[in-house]
Amino acid sequence: MNENRKYEFSWDTIGSDMALARPNLGPLLRIELYRLFQFTIRDILEQRYGTKTTDDIFRDAGVLAGREFFKQFCSGAKDLSSLVKILTDSFTALGLGILRVEAADADKLEFTLTVEEDLDCSGLPDIDGVICIYDEGFIKGILDSFTGMNFQVAEVDCWCTGARTCRFEAKLSC
Repeated sequence: MNENRKYEFSWDTIGSDMALARPNLGPLLRIELYRLFQFTIRDILEQRYGTKTTDDIFRDAGVLAGREFFKQFCSGAKDLSSLVKILTDSFTALGLGILRVEAADADKLEFTLTVEEDLDCSGLPDIDGVICIYDEGFIKGILDSFTGMNFQVAEVDCWCTGARTCRFEAKLSC
C-alpha cells in the first residue's frame, strides 16, 4: 500500500454542504454526465488493465461505497425490516433507483433484490451480459456492514440483457 495516498475516501473530503459548494445549481446532475464520468473511467481502465481487472476495481469501489453509504445513511437500522425501509427510501430519495426486496430468507441470509430505473444502466442498449458490477459491490458493502458477515452478490438480470430491471442475488460467502 502507498502510504502517501492522496485520495483516501472520507465524507469530509467530498463536500456535503451543497449550499456552499453549489449555491445556484444544488446537488442535481443529469444522468448522462454521471454516466460519462463512469464509462470513460471504465474505458481507460479496460484499455490499460483488461475487463476482469476493471470489473474487480469497480466491484471493490462499490464495496467501499456501500460500506460508507451504510455508515452515512443506514447505521440506525436495528433489524432487517428497518434496513430495507431505510434503503428503499434512500435509494428513491437520492435517485439511485427503485429498490425492492423480491425474496428474503432471513435464516439463511439469502436475498434477491431488484433495482428499477438503475442509475448505471436503465435505458442503455442491450448487450451480451450484465454491467452493474459497481452495484454488486455496493450492495455487498451494505450487507457486509449491516451483518458483520461476508456476502457474495451477483447481478443475474440487467436492463442491458433485456430484463428492464436489475436483479441481484445475495448470499453469504462460503
